[in-house]
Amino acid sequence: MIWTLFLLGQAVLLYFILTHRSRSKSDPPLDKGVIPWLGHALEFGKDAFKFLNRMKLKHGDIFTVRVAGRYVTVLLDPHSYDTIINDSDSLDFTRYAQVLMERIFNLQLPCHQQAKAKAIMKKHFLGVNFVALNSTMSRHLQASLKAEMPQNQKDWKKEGLFNFSYSLLFKAGYLTLFGGEQNNNSTDPSSVYEEYKKFDALLTKMARGTLKPEEKRKAQSVRQRLWELLGPAGRTEDSGSSPWLHDYRRLLREEGANEETQKKAVLMQLWATQGNVGPAAFWLLGYLLTNPEALAAVKREFSGISMMETSSLNRPMDTPVFDSVLEETLRLTAAPFITREVVQEKTLHMADGHEYLLRKGDRVCLFPFNSPQMDPEIHHEPQKYKYDRFLNQDGSVKRDFYKGGRRLKYYTMPWGAGTNGCVGKQFAIHTIRQFVYMVLSNYDLELCDPNAQMPAVNTSRYGFGMLQPDGDLFVRYKPSNTN
Repeated sequence: MIWTLFLLGQAVLLYFILTHRSRSKSDPPLDKGVIPWLGHALEFGKDAFKFLNRMKLKHGDIFTVRVAGRYVTVLLDPHSYDTIINDSDSLDFTRYAQVLMERIFNLQLPCHQQAKAKAIMKKHFLGVNFVALNSTMSRHLQASLKAEMPQNQKDWKKEGLFNFSYSLLFKAGYLTLFGGEQNNNSTDPSSVYEEYKKFDALLTKMARGTLKPEEKRKAQSVRQRLWELLGPAGRTEDSGSSPWLHDYRRLLREEGANEETQKKAVLMQLWATQGNVGPAAFWLLGYLLTNPEALAAVKREFSGISMMETSSLNRPMDTPVFDSVLEETLRLTAAPFITREVVQEKTLHMADGHEYLLRKGDRVCLFPFNSPQMDPEIHHEPQKYKYDRFLNQDGSVKRDFYKGGRRLKYYTMPWGAGTNGCVGKQFAIHTIRQFVYMVLSNYDLELCDPNAQMPAVNTSRYGFGMLQPDGDLFVRYKPSNTN
């Protein structure tokens, strides 16, 4: 017994020596929390926005917190974000991304050439194939909507708006990038969507490593099923998938990735390309339906546009009202973390003149949802939806926002920035605009309960791109040419 107590005491002493950390004069404020090792992990994971707001009130725009044995420095001053975003020498994006790849997708790509993969995406999502890609997406969107609600349908159909938006955009996006023509492909997009929903429901727990034993088994089973469903996608030229996916899988083969690894990588790309557009469309339509003035303004703008114009990419779309509605929607619901690993000590020069040391081995996290997006100094009444927040009095686009008397470079950051910037931004915007145009122009869409309010957000999803609702908003719809 004495020997056991001695060993226990030595273990506790060793743990204290290895994990003890105190703040030096050059460090940001340090808040380790009261729970050894775990620190603030539970509160951070439960509601990051609420937790980081509390820390900001306590410590200011920069502070370091202990989270499950790691020290994370959080920066919440948008004037200083570029000092993190533009530093690829002291700060590394790929290390934490690799951790998440393994946790979520059971995927390791030790020889992956990220620069080449990004160049392939730029070629197809921004380059010569962009017009064809959007045309294909438009065709699949129209077909999916007609299948969901034929034009001769006269009765109202009731459904949750989140499932309506997510399922339609997911299936159209899947057919565009992964599945080819629905009637020629053995993999039904509905089957993929049903499995993907199960996967998506476990995603945040997979990322944080907090799955319970039964959830681990379910996660592995769902991943296995998705790997099987996605196996044929992009494997050969005649698979019906997009040229982008062909090129991506060719790159993986050149890097030595076997068939199993390629399937896992394709699932990662499915999440990356389809995980945010559907939720974004849900929030946008939901805010329109619960704000009649905003809905009327968008419909007025759309009434002067033909379907041909929304499909055309020969000139930029002039839809300032819709653009403001989208920007406001994303301001309220896009909440990704921008995370870097500190690979060598760095002196962080803040915009206010203060300097702080970032320690090697720590992580740095920006959370633009907190600031600039929900910062009351930047956006008046930030919790309130204002569809014209990004319009000037004369109807032109508003780009001038200030904090501390200085004009901001970043007044919203739903698409990330720097190496985190979303390559598919324009494709996503075009897809959402087309979807909303098709729905509002061809269908009568209304709330089942005229007094319904937007559902609260699922707070566990902070940090993982678009937020998702805790519940749904129930609507009814039918083709607009029926009585």
